[in-house]
Amino acid sequence: MSMARLATFTVGGKTRYGAITNRGVVDLSARHAQWPTLREVIEAGALGKLAEEAEGLAADFSVEDIAYEIPIPSPEKIICVGVNYPDRNEEYKDGQAAPSNPSLFIRFPRSFVGHGAPLVRPPESPQLDYEGEIVIVIGKGGRRIAEADALGHIAALSLCNEGTIRDWVRHAKFNVTQGKNFDRTGSIGPWLVPFTDEA
Repeated sequence: MSMARLATFTVGGKTRYGAITNRGVVDLSARHAQWPTLREVIEAGALGKLAEEAEGLAADFSVEDIAYEIPIPSPEKIICVGVNYPDRNEEYKDGQAAPSNPSLFIRFPRSFVGHGAPLVRPPESPQLDYEGEIVIVIGKGGRRIAEADALGHIAALSLCNEGTIRDWVRHAKFNVTQGKNFDRTGSIGPWLVPFTDEA
């Protein structure tokens, strides 16, 4: 079985979701009206089912005919982890040790575009910078989850160019939200890869 790639895309003026395959794009949204978007597919725990189904279907579109959107429309939350690499704290040059707990901040959906869409540098600053990140899509809710059970809550993985207006995040050491949320300054995608914690 090849790696499943599930994407949200626009074609012919309509937003759809489906599988990106070597044959082209399989439109799964046309076959599953009960799930209007990939968000509902994830909530139903059906990403794996759709990936398997797509393997036996002919392509409906060419990859060249689609425009990628962010994979999950209207995500409930986008929570980011700051200073998350060993040398990241050193960039602040303030002589303080790396924090023992992660720094968290939020991003809003409209600050992202889909794969291949241009980012927009706002006129407030010339310092739009890239940051490559891994996206972890949580598909199963919970509270006070045991570490041993944590991987079971992950539905999928994706990639992100977590674009940052660099001078605006330096307005305060950990108050980075203002530099991370200008419209269309980052991108997510191109697709989701269903996650399994099987070793």
